[in-house]
Amino acid sequence: MTTRAHLVVLAGPSGVGKSSVIKEALSVLPNTWVSVSATTRAPRPGEVDGVNYFYVTDEQFDQMIANNELLEWANYTNNRYGTPRKPVEEKLAAGIPVLLEIEVQGAGQIRESMSEALLVFLEPPTWADLEARLAGRGTESQTQVQARLDAALKELESKGLFDYVIVNDDVNRAAAQLVQYLS
Repeated sequence: MTTRAHLVVLAGPSGVGKSSVIKEALSVLPNTWVSVSATTRAPRPGEVDGVNYFYVTDEQFDQMIANNELLEWANYTNNRYGTPRKPVEEKLAAGIPVLLEIEVQGAGQIRESMSEALLVFLEPPTWADLEARLAGRGTESQTQVQARLDAALKELESKGLFDYVIVNDDVNRAAAQLVQYLS
């Protein structure tokens, strides 16, 4: 009989460092599988379809919703993001630990549909740190940065819905905490 693996959800505001923390955690737990989300947003320079995201049209995303192909999905700053269901279920059934890096809205949906999931919220040490990170990326316009900051305010209010909160004041320390939850 196959044992059910851990399902850990990592969510937090845009720019908080989720990708950096995950990269460091995977250096310790390389057998953990990280889901690749689907999105309707355009790729940023250097991003690769199927690696960073599955880039889909609005019509394709609508079809994925209609066919129940997404575990969760969210509308975030005028783009939609979602987790393809089939690969997650296959990895869990095979006993492989799964990590989802998703939007706060989606984490609530996972809580409802997969109660065994462990929800982890990653927060910035200060609001000024988050502002500096988002502005410093240089990947979005000032309007887009402001939209992400506006969304972050609401997301920070939701951290009480999560099982654990990690403050990302040091990537190595934050990753070590995440590793504890994945082990």
